Formats: sequence, C-alpha cells, structure tokens
Amino acid sequence: MEFTDKVVIVTGGSSGIGKAIVRHFTKEGAKVVIGDLKPRNTSDDINSSRDNCTFVKADVRIADDTKRIVDTAIREYGKLDVLCNNAGVELIKDLVATSEEEWERILNTNLKSVFLVSKAALPHMITRRRGVIVNIASQLGLVASKGWGAYCASKAGVIQLTKVMALENARYNIRANCVCPGAIDTPMVAREVSLEGDPNRALQIMISKHPLQRLGKPEEIADAVLFLASDRSSFVTGTALVADGGFILA
Repeated sequence: MEFTDKVVIVTGGSSGIGKAIVRHFTKEGAKVVIGDLKPRNTSDDINSSRDNCTFVKADVRIADDTKRIVDTAIREYGKLDVLCNNAGVELIKDLVATSEEEWERILNTNLKSVFLVSKAALPHMITRRRGVIVNIASQLGLVASKGWGAYCASKAGVIQLTKVMALENARYNIRANCVCPGAIDTPMVAREVSLEGDPNRALQIMISKHPLQRLGKPEEIADAVLFLASDRSSFVTGTALVADGGFILA
C-alpha cells in the first residue's frame, strides 16, 4: 500500500496502459481521478467506490477540460500528489499523405495535452512544494519509423517537454520523468495490425522487432510508472525510462 492517501490523476485511464496504471495505483491505496473521453461505463470495473476512483469525462486537448480534471481532484480529495499524462492516439501514414487535420489531432492529443494538464496541475504542486509527474512517451520518441511521422514527432516532444518540466520545477521538489514503452498488448496495437492485409503476419513482424520476442503487457508499463511515482525513485528526474523489450537496440 505504497500510495495510501496519495491522490493521482491518470489521463486516458479507461483502457489499455492507462487502465493498468489506474489499477496499480488503486491497489497500492491511491485515490485516482481518471480523465478520459470514453463513457464512464467502459471503466466500471475500476471505478467502484472501493477503488477510490472518480471519473471525469474530458477532452485533454481542451484547456477548460484539463482544468476541470485537476479541479475535481482538489475538490474531491483536497490535494494532488501524482499526475500521469497517459492519453494518446496513433496514426500510421506517410508524411506526404498526412493531412493537416490528422497532424493536429496527433500532436494535440499526444503532446499538447501533456502541456495543458501539467500547466493546470503544477500550481497545486508548487504550492505544496512536492509532486511527481510521469508522462507516457514511446520508444518511437527515440527512434524513427516509416509511416509514423506525426506520432514520432509528438512522442519526441513529450520526452523533451518532460526534461524541461524537470529542470523548471526541481526547486519546488517536483520530479518529472517519462516512460517509453515498446509495442504493448493493448487495443491500440490490435488496431495497428488489423489495418494490414494479413494481421497475424503483421503481429509476428512487430514481435520480431523486439529482442525479447513478445509484446509487452500493460501491467509492465504500470510497474514502471509506479516506480517513477514512488519514493524509490526520489533521486530520479528528467529521465526517459525505456520499457520496450529491447526494440531500440535491434
């Protein structure tokens, strides 16, 4: 129960990696505010009063919505200890085929949201002179991949933004780090392979690019998030923790 009485915000917490992160935090005693566009009933299994979860339907690309997520945490639980910016979407398309609208959707969801939610949360952490931010980036923020231009740009931006957050807020005893997952067994990956002519072959090719020869599990990324959010990483800030099964080594 390492996070007993801690208050945590998780964006995009209704499915995939975000859902695993919420489960881990609640299992460790935290009170969690989930900010997501998905209807509440998609998260009923993690939103019970027993799990101390509050759901806020919000679009993390909109400043007023992100402020409402943070305001809910303060109103319901009186403080904010940890922010996990997890919300994200993918796009597999060559740059010349990517429309301006698609580019903006990826950058706004994956990068602008981190800026907006953090901007709303940081004043509360600064006042208390303590807090932790953990952002979910990607191994594709560190290495390039054809057809992933907008996504790579957005996740590289998350990594650099995390470093700036760490530098600017260290004097307030606020740490900021990010996790860079490889391919994780989530609905997002399922969507990716379903776009191929032979989804099973596409999945095997994806797996083969990871030296550990498997997809990651959402729970493994949640473990990394909880480490960075905990006192066990109290001297760690501004880092990009890579949890990718060796993808960037291959």
